[in-house]
Amino acid sequence: MPEPGVAPGDPAVLMGFDFGTHLIGVAVGNTITGTASALCSVAAERRQQRFEAIARLLAQWSPSRLVVGLPLSRDEGAEQERSAQARRFANQLHGRFGLPVAMIDERYTSRAAEDSGAADVDAESARLILEQYLRDPAASRAP
Repeated sequence: MPEPGVAPGDPAVLMGFDFGTHLIGVAVGNTITGTASALCSVAAERRQQRFEAIARLLAQWSPSRLVVGLPLSRDEGAEQERSAQARRFANQLHGRFGLPVAMIDERYTSRAAEDSGAADVDAESARLILEQYLRDPAASRAP
């Protein structure tokens, strides 16, 4: 299923986020290779600085779509308090930058990122979230 706003076969750059209250992991990927790379983590505590840092990354990479991990409970996949925070962040991204935002189940990505030994676990988690979306964009949920 092609992404809305991207013609089939056209390359598209996507940016993924692993939202946290202290740090937000960021990754970038593309639809041609279906892979993503961890970029960095952005400090999340101060809203203005958070969105200024994200704006710089968006200007540098020019993504056509953003993907935010949706934290769900491990057992039944139900939403939790952190789910609402991630949805709010996704809505803020859309409102501030006017880009389409998809959300995808992020269960176990933080654990996999920790187990990988990555230097920046949050950015690695964002990479895993984005690659999951690239494998199956139909599994995404609205913010």
